[in-house]
Amino acid sequence: MTPAVTALERLGLAFRVLEYEHDPRSEAYGSEAAEALELDPHAVFKTLLARLEPDELVVALVPVTASLDLKALARAAGAKRAAMAAPADAERATGYVVGGISPLGQRRTLRAFVDETVTILDQCYVSGGRRGLELALAPDDLVAAISANVSDLATE
Repeated sequence: MTPAVTALERLGLAFRVLEYEHDPRSEAYGSEAAEALELDPHAVFKTLLARLEPDELVVALVPVTASLDLKALARAAGAKRAAMAAPADAERATGYVVGGISPLGQRRTLRAFVDETVTILDQCYVSGGRRGLELALAPDDLVAAISANVSDLATE
């Protein structure tokens, strides 16, 4: 179906595929998914790419209800600074389009960071690799699948 689904299948992890009709006018992809699928938005994580100084792309996941704290990401990564990556850089590195970037099955393996709120959940949701596709899985499985560092990254 998508490289993200294939990656989870290869790892033998339990997951569910959830689909909804994406509204092409929407740019609030994670919030749209939470609403369309009637999910707790605190359990739906958006996949963001950031550039650490001097020049490293990393993946950061935070709930769709929050924003990524770039200073916290830089601290967690041991970098001086972090800035959001350009959309074209994110698409090139991951092989996915903005709004459908999954933390799983990316073209290049990037260091990954997940907000610590994932640890209080029974289940979390991430993009399945295209707009209108979400994957439900256990937080521990997500963290293991992408070898993520769990840190305080979100700001409301």
